[in-house]
Amino acid sequence: MTTLADPVPGGRPGDVERATALSAELTGRGVHGVVLSYVDTAGIGRVKTVPTAKLAAAAAWGVGMSPVFDTFLADDSIVTTDVLGSPDGDLRLYPDLDRLSVLAGQPGWAWAPVDRITQEGEPHPGCGRTVLRRIVADAAERHGVTFRAAIEIEWAVGRGAQPDGAFVPAVTGPAYGAVRQVESSDYAADLLAALAAQGVDVEQLHPEYAPGQFEVSVGALDPVAAADRSVLVRQTIRAVARRHGLAVSFSPAVLGQGVGNGGHIHLSAWRDGVNLHSGGGRRYGMTAEAESFTAGVLARLPALLAVTAPSPAGYLRLRPSQWAGVFTVWGRETREAAVRIVTGTTGQRERAANLEVKPVDLAANPYLALACVIAAGLDGLTSSAALPDEVTGDPVRLAAAEAAARGVRRLPASLAESVAEFRADEVVRAALGPVLADAVIAVREGEIAAADGLDDDGVAAAYRWKY
Repeated sequence: MTTLADPVPGGRPGDVERATALSAELTGRGVHGVVLSYVDTAGIGRVKTVPTAKLAAAAAWGVGMSPVFDTFLADDSIVTTDVLGSPDGDLRLYPDLDRLSVLAGQPGWAWAPVDRITQEGEPHPGCGRTVLRRIVADAAERHGVTFRAAIEIEWAVGRGAQPDGAFVPAVTGPAYGAVRQVESSDYAADLLAALAAQGVDVEQLHPEYAPGQFEVSVGALDPVAAADRSVLVRQTIRAVARRHGLAVSFSPAVLGQGVGNGGHIHLSAWRDGVNLHSGGGRRYGMTAEAESFTAGVLARLPALLAVTAPSPAGYLRLRPSQWAGVFTVWGRETREAAVRIVTGTTGQRERAANLEVKPVDLAANPYLALACVIAAGLDGLTSSAALPDEVTGDPVRLAAAEAAARGVRRLPASLAESVAEFRADEVVRAALGPVLADAVIAVREGEIAAADGLDDDGVAAAYRWKY
């Protein structure tokens, strides 16, 4: 006879005892259920939930969920690979109790990210959280490098669900305007309170450029925790909005024209407590290793887009002269560059200096996006890649001959182009492993087929409420 004291492989030592204690604590706080959360290949958040009383059982044995979701599309249709997409098999979802959070925007609920484990107790090769953890651990072992990361979150706030699925902005004020802040005051205050109650370190919350658009910036954490936080923050934004009768969209393109929602990645590499992006005497204080890391990211951006911009809607956002970063250039505080070097102000640079990778949106699975960006940077670090010359201003102004001479490329203008680049890039594919890389290709090709024949407005409408 087995008991909770004899869990199957896949949990963590001591988790059953911790979960038992947590269950009692949560029940005392009026929490009735726990959301077990992960993100699939298409970038859709998927969940199962358990009653609070069953948290210890989930920690011991996991919770069953089919691996078929690795090949789901955003519209819930299913594609297949040689390994994934069939009705066969099962996985176990194991909650990470270190990241469990009581949801202030959803009274009665707590939330925890999960690791997906096979029934034999082995990491599932399609688990993005596991892939990111592996890459981070490998960087520490091989290079002595750790990372701090944060993901910006932009979203559009609409006036509740419309019968035709249209988007009607919930605020009317101008970009970054005081009017818009006043119009959203109650919602934004409740959101800040909920995030604070959940221990989320908010740096800024403000109206953004596009109609109804807002942005929240959060503090940096290790990459796995940063990806977890991105998922949790979006869960909270959505829940608080609903309590105010509002609808939110994180889609990269809520409308067919105009500026879309980004999910820019901020990333810094550290060794022995020193930020490599501010601890040297080279360009803008970067060390030689930081320059090579940046060069690696820059060189592989065309292939990275298949992971960081995985939806057809993302390419409505990735247009020149909209600060989306659609050319393979870098620059200090240059918001049209695909890789922006953020130095911070004098006195804070050692802590604040980082790379901002701009062609990223919130249709991306944040674990896969961070994993592939870090892998690209590490490849540059390993090969001591040379960082090209900085480009300032808008790269679209460069003449074709000058752009070619400086190695400046337009990033893929469609998901099909980015998939072709991903197929050809062994480093990015290897970072994910063959099972997950094949799933990325299959899911992206499925999205391409699903959007075939749609005009820009049709693509925006098809994905508007998926993310």
